[in-house]
Amino acid sequence: MGKKRKVYKTVTIVDIADKGLSVGREESGEIYMVDGGVPGDVVRILKKRNRKGVGQGLLTEVLEYSPHRTTPFCTHFEDCGGCKWQHYKYEEQLRSKNKSVISAIQRIAKCSPDLIGDPIPAPETTFFRNKLEYTFSDKRWITKEEAESEKDINPGAALGFHRPGAFDKIVDITYCHLQPEPTNLIRNFIRKYALEHGLEFFNVRKRTGLLRTLMIRTGKEGQVMVVLACFKDDREDIENLLDALIAEFPNLTSVYYVINSKGNDTILDLPLVLYRGEPFIEESLDDLNFRLGPKSFFQTNPRQAETLYELAMDYAGIDENSVVYDLYCGIGSIALYAAKKARHVVGIESVPEAIADARVNASINDIENVNFYVGEVENTLNAGFFKDNGMPDVIIVDPPRAGLHKDVVAAIADSGVKRVVYVSCNPATQARDIGMLGDRYDLIKLRTVDMFPHTSHIETVAQLDLKGTV
Repeated sequence: MGKKRKVYKTVTIVDIADKGLSVGREESGEIYMVDGGVPGDVVRILKKRNRKGVGQGLLTEVLEYSPHRTTPFCTHFEDCGGCKWQHYKYEEQLRSKNKSVISAIQRIAKCSPDLIGDPIPAPETTFFRNKLEYTFSDKRWITKEEAESEKDINPGAALGFHRPGAFDKIVDITYCHLQPEPTNLIRNFIRKYALEHGLEFFNVRKRTGLLRTLMIRTGKEGQVMVVLACFKDDREDIENLLDALIAEFPNLTSVYYVINSKGNDTILDLPLVLYRGEPFIEESLDDLNFRLGPKSFFQTNPRQAETLYELAMDYAGIDENSVVYDLYCGIGSIALYAAKKARHVVGIESVPEAIADARVNASINDIENVNFYVGEVENTLNAGFFKDNGMPDVIIVDPPRAGLHKDVVAAIADSGVKRVVYVSCNPATQARDIGMLGDRYDLIKLRTVDMFPHTSHIETVAQLDLKGTV
C-alpha cells in the first residue's frame, strides 16, 4: 500500500481558539482547527486527522496577512508552548478574551452580555511574572529550522519548557521574556555548568539522570529564590553545582534543593532542604506584605493581581460592619485585603501549608480580625459553620479551574447571603456556576482582567446579588 496522499486546503482564519489554535473556514463552509494563524489571515493548511468530528490543520503558508497580525518578539515562539498569541496584536487579544467570556455568559449562564464591562489590560505585557518553572531533559526539541538545515544536529540536553504535545521533549530556552533578570542569567549558568561538568539531565521515559526541574521565584526589592529538584541524591554533585551558583550570584536570597524520585514533577509533598540563605522571600500587594516559601501559592503577576483584588473589593462593597467569607482563600491574599475594611473575615482552604502561610501573613501585617480554617470547602461550609462564625454579608470565592463544587453552590444559595463576588480563572466553569445560582442570585456585573498577556488565559470578577435586594 502506498503512502497516504497529503491534502492541502485554503482557509480564512475567522476566530482565535485556545492553546495557540485558531478557527479556519474553507469556502465550502468546512471548519478546521488550525495550529497558528490570527483572525483575518488567509492560509494554506495541511489537513490532518479529524478530532472529535472537527477537522484539524497544520498551517504551512500564510497567503494573505491579517491586519491584526504582528511580529513575535521571542525567538522561541514557533516551538515553545508558552506565549502562543505573540503574533496577535495585544488589543485584539483583549477583544478575543472578552468575547470568550461574553459567549460563556450568554450560552451557559443565560445572562445578558451587557453586564460585561471592558477588559482591563495588563500594564506590562513582558517580564511580569514572579515565578517560572523549567524542566531538564536529555532529549532536546529539534526546531523546524534545524530539521530543514543540512547541518549535523546535536539532540542533547535542554533546560526550558515542554513542547506542546511532546511530554518527553523540552524546548531549550536561551532567553525568556516572562520573568525579569536574573532569571535568564541563572538558568543559562546552571545549564552551562551542568554540561561542562557532565551532570546528567533527566530522561522521563527511562527515569534516569540527576537534574530534573528548576524553579526561580523573585520578590520585591530584587529578592530571588532558587529551588533545584534532582532525581537522585548525588549530594556531592548537587552541592558543587549550588556552590558554583552562589559564587556566581552571591546576592541570592534563598537556595533550596529537593530529591524527587517520584513519577511526577510536583514537589509539594516532599521535604525540601534549605541549602543557603533565608527560608522565604517577600512579595507585596498594595500595602500588604507576604512571605513566600518554596511551596507557597501566590499570584504570578503581582502588579495585575492588585488590580484584580481591588476590583473584587469594589464589587464586594465592604464596610466596617461587614462579615466576609473568603472561600478557597489560599495564603490569604483576598482575605487580608478584605480585612482592612471589614469587621471580620473568615477564610477556608484545603491545603494546610497555605493556611499556615495565611496565618503568618496576617501576623506580619498586624491583622487580627481574620480566622482561617483548613478543610475542603464543600465539607466545611454548612449550617453549623455559619452558626459558629456568623452569617456573612459577602461571600468571595476564588476556586480552582474546576469551579465550585455543587455542594458549595447549594450552601451559598441556602445561606441567603446578600452578595457573592466570584473571582475565576475559567470563564466556562464560572458561567456554569452563575447559572446554577441563577434561581436565587442575579448577575449584576462582570469584568475581565488580563493577567497573562499573549495567552488565551483570562481572569474574571463577577458580582452577584440576592434577588430582590437590588
